[in-house]
Amino acid sequence: MKKKSRNTAVILINSIFIILFGCQTSSLGKKNTNYINTLETSLAPSKLVIEKDPEVMMLIPAGTFTMGKETRNEDEQPVHKVYVDAFYIDAAEVTCTRYNRFLKETGYPPHQLWNPQFDRPDDPVVGASWYDAVAFARWAGKRLPTEAEWEKAARGGLIGEKYPWGDEITREKANYNSFGTTPAKSYEPNGYGLYDMAGNVWEWCQDWYSKDYYNTTPHKNPHGSMLGESKVIRGGAWYNNESALRVSNRHKSYPSVGSFNIGFRCVQSLKDVNLGIEEFRNYR
Repeated sequence: MKKKSRNTAVILINSIFIILFGCQTSSLGKKNTNYINTLETSLAPSKLVIEKDPEVMMLIPAGTFTMGKETRNEDEQPVHKVYVDAFYIDAAEVTCTRYNRFLKETGYPPHQLWNPQFDRPDDPVVGASWYDAVAFARWAGKRLPTEAEWEKAARGGLIGEKYPWGDEITREKANYNSFGTTPAKSYEPNGYGLYDMAGNVWEWCQDWYSKDYYNTTPHKNPHGSMLGESKVIRGGAWYNNESALRVSNRHKSYPSVGSFNIGFRCVQSLKDVNLGIEEFRNYR
């Protein structure tokens, strides 16, 4: 009975889809793909939890946003439009508790700064290299965010604002100009329900860092420079002043090096999540 109901629902949705968009396929091309992406996003749940790493992940809708800012930092320019497919991102940075579960289940070697006797369970894990972060993400069935995904998520749906919540910053908004990390979710989330997108710890991104990348970045789903020596880190950390916490601020670190001020969070592309909406992709 359940199978029959599901098949009926799929037929009904497909029929609506064909009526709305089917006759436009040949003439609209790329525009039709955007219709499908929008429809898929609207059907997807706003939150997702993956069994291995049960942190709530929030849905970031597909769409275009303005990346970068006109500042004295040349690597944030030129300001440009970027389209990013829908994806889920961890609401909070990976904590010591979550990382410890990964170590125990996999036997993966702890990094040199790992010290569970003194690390609070709900603090973001620090000291993990980019390679350590990638290993955790793969174990969890996730990945690291691209730089573009990270900035879109950090902006929280706002346009042109300096920080994830607006243009003004106070010590009640984020952890900065301090002497160490604070537990995850100690401050209010941004418009997408994400915590600590500014301050607390820098966060690893997937991309290789290139100072001039914004001059050649593709419009759709940019993945950073093909080669490099350092990986992108974003968001600022507990020791930084407010300027470093700007959502457009770009920084870098060697991927093999862990630090007391770098952590990470993970993402998963909507297209990689089995939500029972694969039928729509057949019309691409």
